[in-house]
Amino acid sequence: MDQAREASGPRARRRKQRENPTPKAGRNLPAATGVGVGMLVCVLGGLLFLPLGFVLVTATFAIFGVWEIFRALEAAGTRLPIVPVMVGTVAMPIAAYFGGLESLLFAMLVSSVAVLLWRTLEGAAGSARSIFAGVFTLSWVPFLISFATLLLHTADGETPVGLWPDGVIPQGAWQIATLLLLVVANDTFGYLVGASLGKHPMAPKISPKKTWEGFAGSIAGAVVVGVLAMVFVLGEPWWFGVVLAVGMVAAATAGDLAESMVKRELGIKDMSSILPGHGGVMDRLDSIVFASPVAFILFSALVGA
Repeated sequence: MDQAREASGPRARRRKQRENPTPKAGRNLPAATGVGVGMLVCVLGGLLFLPLGFVLVTATFAIFGVWEIFRALEAAGTRLPIVPVMVGTVAMPIAAYFGGLESLLFAMLVSSVAVLLWRTLEGAAGSARSIFAGVFTLSWVPFLISFATLLLHTADGETPVGLWPDGVIPQGAWQIATLLLLVVANDTFGYLVGASLGKHPMAPKISPKKTWEGFAGSIAGAVVVGVLAMVFVLGEPWWFGVVLAVGMVAAATAGDLAESMVKRELGIKDMSSILPGHGGVMDRLDSIVFASPVAFILFSALVGA
């Protein structure tokens, strides 16, 4: 009896915390930081030096994200038409890079029709749920994230396959780098402020750990990063950075809450455990997929004005 109390008492709990130093907000911070920095270096390296490599990295992340959704839906009893969905997942970022917005929309349309035809050939049982899940997954992950590669598309038809011509990194690449840095700022400052000061949940029924204090921290940190990026990297007015930062934080937060709602509906905590300290790939992409089209619209409106 004494041994049982000792194994479950305060001393034992403190010993477990020392052995597994996961912070209050539920992450293993060192592992999360290491994985996050590694992914950022990989993505930025391809973006700034080998543009098609960045497109392929984007498609690879989308493939892993779709695979996680496929497994989660299958466990919940919904069969995703994985073949046409995966083909569309690969096709959309490449179509956006080489063909622009029209090609991206066409790839989305063809992929959706392929899902419909593929599932029709498999029979009527459960087809409605399966088709809806397929089109929803295409719209959620590959279509939205392809707006990031859309920023690299050049209207003059000189979109490169290899290195950037003459070693000159175009404005679109720096815009994507700014987008990624703002998403990282949103996550980092929101986590730091929310973990230390968070008391008022934003959506307690969807994501209890996301607080208004953390949201304010995300905006403050992103505004600083956005202003610095606009002035010193993109050479645009400082207030562009404020507008972009607020838009990115709003979109990233909406993406995070949307994924939390899907996971809660499916009864799972993380999409997978493939990324130490982060969970699954979708647990990292949730912010980026919503932020990418907002960044494309804002950059087109602000810089193109």
